[in-house]
Amino acid sequence: MDKNRIKGTAKQVAGTVKEQIGKLTGNESLEVEGKVEQAEGAVQKAVGEASDDLRKG
Repeated sequence: MDKNRIKGTAKQVAGTVKEQIGKLTGNESLEVEGKVEQAEGAVQKAVGEASDDLRKG
């Protein structure tokens, strides 16, 4: 399993947490930051999956 896949998933989870905290506290900046982090994590995870697919052949 590619490291990017793991890090991407972790980043998505962290982004989800930030987004929810932002919603609960009414902090729009934190909420947006969480959404951005989720998107970054999704891209990083996709890169890791593509790398895994290339290794498998």
